[in-house]
Amino acid sequence: MEVVAIHPEIQTGENDPIYDGFRRGFLNIFQINPNSWTLANNASSDPVPFVLHSYAEYARNCPPLPGNLSAVDDLLRPTVERYLDGFLGYGQAGYGCSPSSPANSELVPWPSPWTTLDTLPSLLISAAICTEGDRNCKWARDRWGKIMAMALEMISADRDGNGLIEYPRSGNYGEQVSEESRPSNWWDCINFGHEDAYSNALVYRACRMLAPLAVRLEHHDDAKTLNCFADRLKEAYVPAFLNPETGILAGWRSADGQLHDYWFTFVQSVAVSYGLVEGPLAADLMDRIFTKMEEVGFNRFDLGLPGNLVPIKKGDYQSDETPPERFGVPRLEDGSDGFQFYENGGATGCWVYYMIKALCITGRMKRASELMRAMLKSYANNTFLGFGENGMSRDWRDWNGGCHGYEGLLVENFKALLCIVENGAVLLTDVGARDPIMTTNECLSARS
Repeated sequence: MEVVAIHPEIQTGENDPIYDGFRRGFLNIFQINPNSWTLANNASSDPVPFVLHSYAEYARNCPPLPGNLSAVDDLLRPTVERYLDGFLGYGQAGYGCSPSSPANSELVPWPSPWTTLDTLPSLLISAAICTEGDRNCKWARDRWGKIMAMALEMISADRDGNGLIEYPRSGNYGEQVSEESRPSNWWDCINFGHEDAYSNALVYRACRMLAPLAVRLEHHDDAKTLNCFADRLKEAYVPAFLNPETGILAGWRSADGQLHDYWFTFVQSVAVSYGLVEGPLAADLMDRIFTKMEEVGFNRFDLGLPGNLVPIKKGDYQSDETPPERFGVPRLEDGSDGFQFYENGGATGCWVYYMIKALCITGRMKRASELMRAMLKSYANNTFLGFGENGMSRDWRDWNGGCHGYEGLLVENFKALLCIVENGAVLLTDVGARDPIMTTNECLSARS
């Protein structure tokens, strides 16, 4: 067997040791579950459609694989086709409880009656990326009926007509997450429900990506439907989720009208990355988040980022009998005993890509560089996979570096490497590290 390093061309400093982690870990995000024949959390874990867009965004930047294989055509597209043909994954109603689920009893079932809000937009973003290299649009043309049907199902979740999709769970405080009552998105221990800021950002992205494809296929009415909904969503988004008390976007608005704001880092960064929030407000969100990080004392960027910067209260978190330090399940009402563990403020690399991207968009290049450099050292040292001395895996950490994960390898931890492809020449130069507020183009001009 021959060992090769497969990664996109590095724009500068090919042999610079700072890129060791990039070269070593670039392919780690692509893991095929052999039972389901789909991309999954890892080769022995669940296929999860609500993260497929992360694999898709990554695959479009992957160089050819050995054997003339393509990450898009031979990894992503077959996975998308399976879901379009009715295959179920984690997060979809019936997964683990129906004949269409993969035959592996160790996988985690989804007994909830509802599919998460981020599942359909993730699949649609992935489908759109599958068509980007399809010049004659044959793949998209053959499947447009299924794709558009899925898009209409996604849009129809706006049950009250206010421009935002809603989840059947209320998300009201006290409606704690349980096995039978699952939340509306990736963060499956947190009480996300009703109007979910993260999932709506993905819906916006999906509509904006599918509309040009509909035009290419000459389905102009479909393009109008997609663009009109995206316009309405963008108009409704900030008024619905911006918390006047903190100046940042809340995680969700529950059915009782209350905002649930725990200083979610990923909500701000995804909204900015996908162009849903722009201009001065986008820059302000980034500044407020990093000011809050300094205030609460988080500075271990080598571990990734916490999903939230303040404890999630008991009534907005999972309810089970596990100790707080396992999955962050609090016993105290203020959630402080579960804080920094797993999804209750634990650090992970899974969402760092969007933060670095948002920082670059808003010209916060020094912060972006600091974060990327710290992550690259961790990638080089292989500290986002495997297990710690306590027997728990490294995909989730407390703020001192203690391990609190369970996957062993959670592939989203490697998505931040995509930032090197998109902004590497800027992120890792002295210019990028030195200037606190400078756009990507300004950094490139200064460097040249």
